[in-house]
Amino acid sequence: MRRGGHIVLALTISGGSGALPGCSGTFGSADAHGSPPTSSSGGPDAASTADVGPDAASLVATGDGGSIPGQADSPSGHLSAEDAPDTSPAPAWWHPTPGLTWDWQLVTPIDQSAMVDVYDIDLFENTVDVVASLHAKGRKVICYIDLGSWEDFRPDASSFPSIILGATYVGYADERWLDIRRIDLLTPIVRSRLDMAKAKGCDGVEADNMDGYDTNTHESSGFPLTYQDQIAYNRFVAGEAHSRGLAIALKNDIFQVMDLLSDFDMEVDEQCFQYSECDLVEPFVQAGKPVFECEYNLTADQFCPQAKPLKLSAIQKHLNLDAFRIGCP
Repeated sequence: MRRGGHIVLALTISGGSGALPGCSGTFGSADAHGSPPTSSSGGPDAASTADVGPDAASLVATGDGGSIPGQADSPSGHLSAEDAPDTSPAPAWWHPTPGLTWDWQLVTPIDQSAMVDVYDIDLFENTVDVVASLHAKGRKVICYIDLGSWEDFRPDASSFPSIILGATYVGYADERWLDIRRIDLLTPIVRSRLDMAKAKGCDGVEADNMDGYDTNTHESSGFPLTYQDQIAYNRFVAGEAHSRGLAIALKNDIFQVMDLLSDFDMEVDEQCFQYSECDLVEPFVQAGKPVFECEYNLTADQFCPQAKPLKLSAIQKHLNLDAFRIGCP
Protein backbone atom coordinates (compact mmCIF):
# COMPACT_ATOMS: atom_id res chain seq x y z
CA MET A 1 0.00 0.00 0.00
CA ARG A 2 1.38 3.37 -0.93
CA ARG A 3 1.13 5.15 2.39
CA GLY A 4 3.71 7.82 1.97
CA GLY A 5 6.48 8.87 -0.33
CA HIS A 6 6.92 8.40 -4.04
CA ILE A 7 9.59 6.31 -5.72
CA VAL A 8 12.02 8.44 -7.67
CA LEU A 9 13.96 6.50 -10.25
CA ALA A 10 15.62 9.36 -12.10
CA LEU A 11 14.13 12.76 -11.44
CA THR A 12 15.96 16.03 -10.87
CA ILE A 13 14.20 19.38 -10.95
CA SER A 14 16.34 22.43 -10.31
CA GLY A 15 15.65 26.10 -9.92
CA GLY A 16 12.26 25.62 -8.22
CA SER A 17 11.28 27.93 -5.44
CA GLY A 18 11.15 24.91 -3.12
CA ALA A 19 14.85 24.01 -3.58
CA LEU A 20 16.91 23.67 -0.43
CA PRO A 21 20.20 25.57 -0.56
CA GLY A 22 23.09 23.16 -0.21
CA CYS A 23 20.78 20.14 -0.10
CA SER A 24 22.36 17.80 -2.62
CA GLY A 25 23.04 14.59 -0.71
CA THR A 26 21.55 11.18 -1.35
CA PHE A 27 18.56 10.27 0.75
CA GLY A 28 16.96 6.98 1.67
CA SER A 29 13.84 5.45 0.20
CA ALA A 30 10.96 7.85 -0.13
CA ASP A 31 8.30 5.16 -0.11
CA ALA A 32 6.32 4.60 3.05
CA HIS A 33 4.44 1.47 2.13
CA GLY A 34 3.68 -1.06 4.78
CA SER A 35 1.33 -3.86 5.70
CA PRO A 36 -1.74 -2.73 7.62
CA PRO A 37 -0.47 -1.58 11.03
CA THR A 38 -2.36 -2.38 14.16
CA SER A 39 -1.13 0.14 16.68
CA SER A 40 0.29 3.66 16.75
CA SER A 41 3.60 4.77 18.16
CA GLY A 42 5.28 8.08 18.84
CA GLY A 43 3.76 10.93 20.71
CA PRO A 44 1.54 13.91 19.99
CA ASP A 45 3.04 16.98 18.46
CA ALA A 46 4.43 19.12 21.24
CA ALA A 47 5.73 21.86 18.99
CA SER A 48 2.50 22.81 17.23
CA THR A 49 -0.23 24.19 19.48
CA ALA A 50 -1.95 26.57 17.09
CA ASP A 51 -5.65 26.99 17.71
CA VAL A 52 -7.97 25.39 15.22
CA GLY A 53 -9.21 28.04 12.84
CA PRO A 54 -12.78 28.44 11.65
CA ASP A 55 -13.95 26.68 8.52
CA ALA A 56 -14.05 29.10 5.61
CA ALA A 57 -16.39 27.23 3.30
CA SER A 58 -17.77 28.65 0.06
CA LEU A 59 -19.60 27.26 -2.93
CA VAL A 60 -17.97 26.69 -6.27
CA ALA A 61 -19.07 24.92 -9.42
CA THR A 62 -18.40 21.24 -9.68
CA GLY A 63 -15.33 20.09 -11.55
CA ASP A 64 -15.42 18.33 -14.90
CA GLY A 65 -16.38 14.73 -14.40
CA GLY A 66 -13.89 13.66 -17.05
CA SER A 67 -14.38 11.35 -20.01
CA ILE A 68 -13.42 7.87 -21.03
CA PRO A 69 -10.47 7.48 -23.38
CA GLY A 70 -11.36 6.39 -26.93
CA GLN A 71 -11.57 2.74 -27.75
CA ALA A 72 -9.10 2.73 -30.63
CA ASP A 73 -6.09 0.67 -29.53
CA SER A 74 -7.49 0.80 -26.02
CA PRO A 75 -9.50 -1.64 -23.88
CA SER A 76 -11.66 1.20 -22.53
CA GLY A 77 -15.35 0.37 -22.57
CA HIS A 78 -18.47 2.53 -22.59
CA LEU A 79 -20.29 3.31 -19.38
CA SER A 80 -23.60 1.54 -19.07
CA ALA A 81 -26.72 3.60 -18.44
CA GLU A 82 -26.72 2.78 -14.73
CA ASP A 83 -23.06 3.81 -14.45
CA ALA A 84 -23.50 7.14 -16.23
CA PRO A 85 -22.41 10.17 -14.20
CA ASP A 86 -25.07 11.83 -12.08
CA THR A 87 -25.86 15.20 -13.69
CA SER A 88 -27.90 16.55 -10.78
CA PRO A 89 -26.44 19.61 -8.98
CA ALA A 90 -23.69 18.67 -6.56
CA PRO A 91 -24.07 19.49 -2.87
CA ALA A 92 -21.77 21.98 -1.21
CA TRP A 93 -18.43 20.64 -0.07
CA TRP A 94 -15.57 21.83 2.13
CA HIS A 95 -13.16 24.29 0.49
CA PRO A 96 -9.96 24.37 2.55
CA THR A 97 -7.64 27.36 2.37
CA PRO A 98 -3.83 27.71 2.52
CA GLY A 99 -2.15 27.78 5.91
CA LEU A 100 -4.23 25.12 7.67
CA THR A 101 -2.30 22.90 10.07
CA TRP A 102 -2.60 19.14 9.66
CA ASP A 103 -1.58 15.70 10.82
CA TRP A 104 -1.38 12.54 8.74
CA GLN A 105 -1.88 9.28 10.59
CA LEU A 106 -2.41 5.98 8.78
CA VAL A 107 -1.49 3.84 11.77
CA THR A 108 -4.43 2.90 13.96
CA PRO A 109 -5.67 3.61 16.52
CA ILE A 110 -4.88 7.25 15.83
CA ASP A 111 -3.70 9.74 18.43
CA GLN A 112 -6.30 12.52 18.46
CA SER A 113 -4.32 14.96 20.61
CA ALA A 114 -2.51 16.93 17.89
CA MET A 115 -3.62 20.58 17.95
CA VAL A 116 -4.25 20.90 14.23
CA ASP A 117 -7.02 21.97 11.87
CA VAL A 118 -7.09 18.82 9.76
CA TYR A 119 -6.52 15.08 10.26
CA ASP A 120 -5.80 12.75 7.32
CA ILE A 121 -6.66 9.15 8.34
CA ASP A 122 -7.28 5.77 6.71
CA LEU A 123 -10.85 5.30 5.48
CA PHE A 124 -11.14 1.55 6.03
CA GLU A 125 -9.32 1.32 9.35
CA ASN A 126 -11.24 4.04 11.18
CA THR A 127 -14.88 4.01 12.23
CA VAL A 128 -17.59 6.62 12.01
CA ASP A 129 -17.05 7.18 15.75
CA VAL A 130 -13.42 8.18 15.18
CA VAL A 131 -14.46 10.73 12.56
CA ALA A 132 -17.20 12.05 14.86
CA SER A 133 -14.72 12.35 17.72
CA LEU A 134 -12.35 14.42 15.59
CA HIS A 135 -15.22 16.62 14.47
CA ALA A 136 -16.19 17.15 18.11
CA LYS A 137 -12.66 18.46 18.69
CA GLY A 138 -13.10 20.94 15.84
CA ARG A 139 -11.03 19.03 13.29
CA LYS A 140 -11.78 18.51 9.63
CA VAL A 141 -11.20 14.93 8.44
CA ILE A 142 -9.63 13.79 5.17
CA CYS A 143 -9.99 10.06 4.57
CA TYR A 144 -7.17 8.22 2.80
CA ILE A 145 -8.35 5.88 0.06
CA ASP A 146 -6.39 4.09 -2.66
CA LEU A 147 -8.08 4.51 -6.04
CA GLY A 148 -5.11 4.01 -8.34
CA SER A 149 -3.91 0.62 -7.16
CA TRP A 150 -5.37 -2.58 -5.70
CA GLU A 151 -4.56 -3.78 -2.19
CA ASP A 152 -5.24 -7.43 -1.45
CA PHE A 153 -5.95 -6.83 2.24
CA ARG A 154 -8.90 -4.48 1.76
CA PRO A 155 -12.35 -5.97 2.44
CA ASP A 156 -13.55 -5.16 -1.10
CA ALA A 157 -10.46 -6.57 -2.86
CA SER A 158 -12.47 -9.35 -4.53
CA SER A 159 -14.65 -6.79 -6.32
CA PHE A 160 -11.78 -5.76 -8.61
CA PRO A 161 -11.89 -7.62 -11.96
CA SER A 162 -8.59 -9.40 -12.63
CA ILE A 163 -8.37 -7.79 -16.07
CA ILE A 164 -7.64 -4.39 -14.52
CA LEU A 165 -4.89 -5.61 -12.15
CA GLY A 166 -1.45 -4.69 -13.47
CA ALA A 167 2.14 -4.84 -12.30
CA THR A 168 2.96 -5.39 -8.67
CA TYR A 169 4.00 -2.24 -6.86
CA VAL A 170 7.76 -2.73 -6.49
CA GLY A 171 8.60 -4.09 -3.04
CA TYR A 172 4.97 -4.69 -2.04
CA ALA A 173 3.50 -7.99 -3.16
CA ASP A 174 0.07 -7.08 -1.75
CA GLU A 175 -0.46 -4.15 -4.13
CA ARG A 176 -0.91 -3.89 -7.91
CA TRP A 177 -1.44 -0.97 -10.25
CA LEU A 178 -4.84 -0.52 -11.90
CA ASP A 179 -5.76 -0.04 -15.53
CA ILE A 180 -7.34 3.35 -15.01
CA ARG A 181 -8.46 3.42 -18.66
CA ARG A 182 -11.24 1.03 -17.66
CA ILE A 183 -13.43 3.62 -16.02
CA ASP A 184 -16.41 1.44 -16.93
CA LEU A 185 -15.13 -1.34 -14.65
CA LEU A 186 -13.79 0.95 -11.94
CA THR A 187 -16.93 3.08 -11.60
CA PRO A 188 -18.82 0.84 -9.14
CA ILE A 189 -15.70 0.39 -7.00
CA VAL A 190 -14.91 4.10 -6.90
CA ARG A 191 -18.51 4.95 -6.09
CA SER A 192 -18.73 2.35 -3.34
CA ARG A 193 -15.58 3.61 -1.64
CA LEU A 194 -16.65 7.24 -1.90
CA ASP A 195 -20.08 6.31 -0.53
CA MET A 196 -18.26 4.80 2.46
CA ALA A 197 -16.32 8.04 2.96
CA LYS A 198 -19.55 10.00 2.89
CA ALA A 199 -21.29 7.59 5.28
CA LYS A 200 -18.43 7.83 7.78
CA GLY A 201 -18.64 11.62 7.78
CA CYS A 202 -15.35 12.42 6.04
CA ASP A 203 -15.04 16.01 4.89
CA GLY A 204 -12.75 15.06 2.02
CA VAL A 205 -10.71 12.25 0.56
CA GLU A 206 -7.07 11.69 -0.35
CA ALA A 207 -7.10 9.42 -3.40
CA ASP A 208 -3.73 7.70 -3.63
CA ASN A 209 -1.68 6.41 -6.57
CA MET A 210 -3.34 8.72 -9.07
CA ASP A 211 -0.25 8.97 -11.28
CA GLY A 212 0.05 5.49 -12.73
CA TYR A 213 0.97 6.91 -16.14
CA ASP A 214 4.16 8.54 -14.81
CA THR A 215 6.94 5.99 -15.26
CA ASN A 216 9.58 8.68 -14.70
CA THR A 217 8.57 8.78 -11.05
CA HIS A 218 7.90 5.09 -10.41
CA GLU A 219 7.87 1.70 -12.08
CA SER A 220 5.56 0.85 -14.98
CA SER A 221 1.95 0.06 -14.14
CA GLY A 222 2.01 -2.78 -16.65
CA PHE A 223 -0.42 -0.89 -18.88
CA PRO A 224 0.33 1.65 -21.66
CA LEU A 225 -1.26 4.51 -19.72
CA THR A 226 -1.00 7.96 -21.24
CA TYR A 227 -1.03 11.46 -19.81
CA GLN A 228 -4.59 11.94 -21.08
CA ASP A 229 -5.74 8.59 -19.66
CA GLN A 230 -4.66 9.84 -16.24
CA ILE A 231 -6.32 13.23 -16.67
CA ALA A 232 -9.61 11.57 -17.64
CA TYR A 233 -9.56 9.18 -14.68
CA ASN A 234 -8.54 11.80 -12.14
CA ARG A 235 -11.29 14.15 -13.30
CA PHE A 236 -13.80 11.32 -13.13
CA VAL A 237 -12.81 10.56 -9.51
CA ALA A 238 -12.90 14.25 -8.55
CA GLY A 239 -16.36 14.64 -10.04
CA GLU A 240 -17.63 11.59 -8.16
CA ALA A 241 -16.25 12.98 -4.88
CA HIS A 242 -17.80 16.39 -5.42
CA SER A 243 -21.17 14.87 -6.34
CA ARG A 244 -21.22 13.41 -2.82
CA GLY A 245 -20.27 16.67 -1.11
CA LEU A 246 -16.69 15.53 -0.52
CA ALA A 247 -13.60 17.65 -1.08
CA ILE A 248 -10.75 15.83 -2.80
CA ALA A 249 -6.98 16.15 -2.71
CA LEU A 250 -4.68 15.58 -5.66
CA LYS A 251 -2.06 13.18 -4.31
CA ASN A 252 1.40 13.95 -5.69
CA ASP A 253 0.88 13.73 -9.53
CA ILE A 254 3.00 16.87 -9.64
CA PHE A 255 3.38 17.05 -13.42
CA GLN A 256 -0.39 17.35 -13.98
CA VAL A 257 -1.06 20.08 -11.43
CA MET A 258 -1.79 22.79 -13.98
CA ASP A 259 -4.29 20.60 -15.85
CA LEU A 260 -6.07 19.39 -12.70
CA LEU A 261 -5.91 22.48 -10.49
CA SER A 262 -9.53 23.45 -11.13
CA ASP A 263 -10.78 19.91 -10.47
CA PHE A 264 -9.19 19.36 -7.04
CA ASP A 265 -9.54 21.25 -3.76
CA MET A 266 -6.06 20.71 -2.31
CA GLU A 267 -2.77 18.90 -2.85
CA VAL A 268 -1.22 16.23 -0.62
CA ASP A 269 2.45 16.17 -1.52
CA GLU A 270 5.45 14.26 -0.23
CA GLN A 271 9.02 15.47 -0.08
CA CYS A 272 8.85 18.43 -2.44
CA PHE A 273 11.60 20.12 -0.43
CA GLN A 274 13.84 17.06 -0.54
CA TYR A 275 13.45 16.74 -4.30
CA SER A 276 13.25 20.49 -5.11
CA GLU A 277 9.75 20.15 -6.56
CA CYS A 278 7.77 22.65 -4.51
CA ASP A 279 7.45 25.05 -7.43
CA LEU A 280 5.27 22.42 -9.14
CA VAL A 281 2.65 22.41 -6.37
CA GLU A 282 2.70 26.15 -5.57
CA PRO A 283 -0.11 26.84 -8.10
CA PHE A 284 -2.54 25.35 -5.57
CA VAL A 285 -1.61 27.99 -3.01
CA GLN A 286 -1.78 30.70 -5.66
CA ALA A 287 -5.31 29.51 -6.44
CA GLY A 288 -6.29 29.77 -2.76
CA LYS A 289 -6.07 26.02 -2.10
CA PRO A 290 -3.81 24.37 0.49
CA VAL A 291 -0.80 22.16 -0.08
CA PHE A 292 -0.49 19.60 2.71
CA GLU A 293 3.20 18.70 2.48
CA CYS A 294 5.15 15.99 4.30
CA GLU A 295 8.89 15.35 4.66
CA TYR A 296 10.45 12.16 5.98
CA ASN A 297 14.21 12.55 5.61
CA LEU A 298 14.57 16.29 6.20
CA THR A 299 14.08 17.80 9.64
CA ALA A 300 11.64 20.61 10.29
CA ASP A 301 14.39 23.16 10.81
CA GLN A 302 15.61 22.41 7.26
CA PHE A 303 12.31 23.02 5.45
CA CYS A 304 10.17 25.21 7.71
CA PRO A 305 12.02 28.48 6.89
CA GLN A 306 10.96 28.01 3.27
CA ALA A 307 7.57 26.42 3.86
CA LYS A 308 6.19 29.28 5.93
CA PRO A 309 6.58 32.10 3.35
CA LEU A 310 5.27 29.76 0.62
CA LYS A 311 2.20 29.03 2.80
CA LEU A 312 2.77 25.30 2.49
CA SER A 313 1.34 23.26 5.35
CA ALA A 314 4.52 21.26 5.88
CA ILE A 315 5.21 18.65 8.55
CA GLN A 316 7.90 16.12 9.43
CA LYS A 317 6.64 12.54 9.85
CA HIS A 318 7.92 9.00 10.19
CA LEU A 319 7.62 6.88 7.04
CA ASN A 320 4.91 4.71 8.58
CA LEU A 321 2.81 7.80 9.33
CA ASP A 322 2.27 7.09 13.00
CA ALA A 323 1.54 9.74 15.64
CA PHE A 324 5.00 11.36 15.48
CA ARG A 325 4.70 14.86 14.06
CA ILE A 326 6.76 18.04 14.02
CA GLY A 327 5.05 21.06 12.49
CA CYS A 328 6.45 24.41 11.49
CA PRO A 329 6.22 27.05 14.25
